[in-house]
Amino acid sequence: MSFAMPDFMPALPEMFLLGMTCLILLLDLFLTERSRVVTYLLAQSTLLGALLLTFTLYEEGRALTFHDTFVIDPMGSVLKAVIYLATFLVFLYAKDYLRARNMFKGEFYILGLFGVLGMNILVSAHSLLTIYLGLELLSLSMYAMVALQRDSLAASEAAMKYFVLGAMASAMLLYGMSMLYGITGSLDLGHINSSTAAMEGNQMVLAFGLVFIVVGVAFKLGAVPFHMWLPDVYHGAPTAVTLYLSSAPKLAAFAMMMRLLVDGLAGLQEQWEGMLVLLTVLSLAAGNIIAIAQANLKRMLAYSAISHVGFLLLGVLSGTEVGYAAAMFYVIAYVIMGLGGFGMIVLMSRAGFEADRIEDFKGLNERSPWFALMMLILMFSMAGVPPFLGFWSKLAVIQAVIAVDMLWLAGAAVVFSVIGAFYYLRIVKVMYFDKAEPGLPAMSASLDLRVMLSANSLAVLGLGLFPGGLLALCVATLA
Repeated sequence: MSFAMPDFMPALPEMFLLGMTCLILLLDLFLTERSRVVTYLLAQSTLLGALLLTFTLYEEGRALTFHDTFVIDPMGSVLKAVIYLATFLVFLYAKDYLRARNMFKGEFYILGLFGVLGMNILVSAHSLLTIYLGLELLSLSMYAMVALQRDSLAASEAAMKYFVLGAMASAMLLYGMSMLYGITGSLDLGHINSSTAAMEGNQMVLAFGLVFIVVGVAFKLGAVPFHMWLPDVYHGAPTAVTLYLSSAPKLAAFAMMMRLLVDGLAGLQEQWEGMLVLLTVLSLAAGNIIAIAQANLKRMLAYSAISHVGFLLLGVLSGTEVGYAAAMFYVIAYVIMGLGGFGMIVLMSRAGFEADRIEDFKGLNERSPWFALMMLILMFSMAGVPPFLGFWSKLAVIQAVIAVDMLWLAGAAVVFSVIGAFYYLRIVKVMYFDKAEPGLPAMSASLDLRVMLSANSLAVLGLGLFPGGLLALCVATLA
């Protein structure tokens, strides 16, 4: 037997990311608290370097390496680029928050970079083994990040819940993968796809394997009824960590769903389509209705994220390239909006004051008209009000299900979107029509946080006014 040396070039961004993360891990041991900013700067430089390498290697075609376990294609390259940019903003937004709580340590940035590496592996996975390795690297990093605030009982409780439920979901996913391997004899997604498409008759084992796969994917996305971890983890984790959890990992979860269901199990579309319809309706209903009752903004945004997963699934279950592109457009739009929403909580918070209650935003227009306007843009966009980005992303996925004659599902999505608009508009009402509570601390965020958060919010408006470019990019990557 001869061993062929794989082509390392497609994985150059991942190798650079791993090397720099290990280097930062070593250098951080010798840094004092005053010089911890070096770790932050190196982490940001690593993300920019990986972004540059990803753009350099971008190709229109599709390439496989490492014995067909790793794929580089346009969809993967675009998702990786958005992951880098989202994580860059997370690190920037979190800097002041971490400093105010004596959490400005290298562990946050090192774990964040290892999580990005896991996301990249997930995005480029072409094998069940590669998917599981990327998922576990990402999950273990996030478990540790949630527990980063060691003296917080809420953070410790959230980390334990996340770890236990996440381990159960990973076990279910692995069990489903083992069934697929047993019936097809391969871990390669391309071979699994061709094998399952050619199978005839009653395949009970294959059906069970598909169920476990969908359950594992639904948990990572936070779809109902596998959402029980999401509100508690978002609420209990430090806001800087919640900012991380709510952004880039959503892109990785979308990529995992595309790799497993579209690349690996496209022949079973009729089976998984029905499961996704059920998950979609439950997520839209539970997410939008339960969010109305929340007084904590982080929990409200957590249930909002569940409802957004329902919209995301609309595009995937349509089973068309247009639907997949619409789902990709939606997840990118949600990440941009989510970064701004949780970034506003970070902006408003101070040492000893989390600003995570809805009432903490009372009278924001009197205290800071500019950032009240930025929050208004973000809330209107999440509610799907035109002409903001959120409107076009919802319209795209609804059009995708209408195109495959699922009119009742499109109607349900519209109804629940109208219901969901209530709790978003409540934030606007609180900011503009309620009086600020006495004793609230003054805003003292750093200039870089103010500038980037403003740019983030204005990007939601700008991409809403001119959505064609981003949507065309998503269509081109999946054509």
